[in-house]
Amino acid sequence: MTAPPEVTGSAADADPEAALQGMPKKAIQGRSLGQIAWLRLKRDKVAIAGAIVIALLILVAIAALLLDRVFDVVHPNEFHQDLIDTQNGTLAPLGTFGGMSGAHPLGIEPVNGRDILARIFAGSWISLLIATLATVLSVIIGTTMGIIAGFFGGWVDTLISRLMDVFLAFPLLVFAMALVGVLPDTAFGLSPEMVRIGLLIFIIGFFNWPYIGRIVRGQTLSLREREFVDAARSLGARGPYILFRELLPNLVAPILVYATLLIPTNILFESALSFLGVGINAPTATWGGMLSDASRFYTMPHFMLWPGLAIFVTVLAFNLFGDGLRDALDPRAR
Repeated sequence: MTAPPEVTGSAADADPEAALQGMPKKAIQGRSLGQIAWLRLKRDKVAIAGAIVIALLILVAIAALLLDRVFDVVHPNEFHQDLIDTQNGTLAPLGTFGGMSGAHPLGIEPVNGRDILARIFAGSWISLLIATLATVLSVIIGTTMGIIAGFFGGWVDTLISRLMDVFLAFPLLVFAMALVGVLPDTAFGLSPEMVRIGLLIFIIGFFNWPYIGRIVRGQTLSLREREFVDAARSLGARGPYILFRELLPNLVAPILVYATLLIPTNILFESALSFLGVGINAPTATWGGMLSDASRFYTMPHFMLWPGLAIFVTVLAFNLFGDGLRDALDPRAR
């Protein structure tokens, strides 16, 4: 056997950095939890498609509100009696497919001839406004009650948990119908439409907070036993600091996901109230109100198709985006 050759001369004195000369230097950057969630969400094509539809719906709702209430360009309540068959007494739209034409792409309503497309656009901002503000109200109340119940425990947790059970057992639909029928249409100098919108936001938001309250309570019960909470206590942190600086930031992900999934539920609930005649007063256009009017003309399916399709697409888009957002924010997801 021969001994390995010894490294001598210039090879022994070589600078290790010389081998790296000429190679591009690139700093290694870490990724935050937000960046990781965004990368996951971008890979979910279905969730991105839902987000695009939601963005388009929001733009349509804003445009419809401005064109109707500010610039007075679109008139969803304008009658077109000349396009209704009054001679034969059918009161059906003239022409084929419910009176579809270039001026009325989705046709017109029977009896009065109001443009269906204009009314769907006009009803979009009402549904999104009520559902979004009701969700915000539910999130604020549910997060506050849930985090207090989960952190303090004991009799506080028992009291809030029983209060949640009472709200969950409450017949919300019956109560909403009774309350809307009793309260006046005018208050605080507001128009009947704004009073009814505010009332629906309060009813839907106030009585739906236990759902998100239970989720926040369960997450808080798990987080309060973590090491970072014990470390904050050992450093002398008090309850409010731990609640809002340690626990609440770690609850943002589940709160955001559930809020996204709660919006379509509120849209359906508002549509159901309008369908039953206790939602927004006529002649203001709402998707549920259009379905209620269409139920009297079951022989004309186009009248019921378009508002039902608008509700379906909106709810589906929010659900798809909410599912994708949940998967992206879940640290256990691969």
